Amino acid sequence: MSEGLITKETEVRLGGRSHMNLTMALARSNNAYFEALGRQLGFEKVSYYAHQYGLGELAGYGIPGEQLGIYPNEEISSKLGGVGKMCSFGEGVSVTPLQLGALVSAIANGGTLYYLQHPVTPEEIANFQPVVKRRLDIAPLIPEISDGMEGAVQFGTARSVRVNFNEEEVLGKTGTCSHAGTRYGWFASYAKTDIGHIVVVVFLEGGRPTFGPKAAEISGRMYRSLYDHNFFKTSLSADTAPLSPVETPQ
Repeated sequence: MSEGLITKETEVRLGGRSHMNLTMALARSNNAYFEALGRQLGFEKVSYYAHQYGLGELAGYGIPGEQLGIYPNEEISSKLGGVGKMCSFGEGVSVTPLQLGALVSAIANGGTLYYLQHPVTPEEIANFQPVVKRRLDIAPLIPEISDGMEGAVQFGTARSVRVNFNEEEVLGKTGTCSHAGTRYGWFASYAKTDIGHIVVVVFLEGGRPTFGPKAAEISGRMYRSLYDHNFFKTSLSADTAPLSPVETPQ
């Protein structure tokens, strides 16, 4: 959208007579759609935006043991699908839960990519100050993206969230992939509440039952637990609260 290739309503041809727009592609997690966009953009543009969002760099501010993830310096081989497969199946790309949490937080707050922090003592919490990594020029585009993320929860691949939680609006995106016989399921989301936006990332690793919708279901349980313990009623500033995405192995 920043490059003017599409709007939210642009119908992208997926093959044969099949077409889809951005809202439905996000809601249904359609790989062919994002592969087509990746090929239109090309590797250099895709790489630029990936790094703007924090892929391939540490998301945390002095968090011990944080992993860097992988974002290739060059387009993967055409035999592996090139940039199209990088943008759909994530071929050649490795993203950590912290990186994904920071990315979703930037969408939730209007375009500020913060370093994630993990204060653990009462003193650290009392003296917490947000640290900005960079500002992203995406504010006008967030409503265009949000419709698809909302659709994922309302009727798409993340509708299992609502099995456990529907008191607050949740927006998110699922992901499913595999490597060397191991399956991975993701769900990255945020809840829009009166006290601010709360980000939850669930990452699953396992066998055949492991996929994005299962991660969404677990996210619903997490939101339910927060809600039942009155977390959404406490005084919390969306600008100063420590962001702590959650990694949940299966």
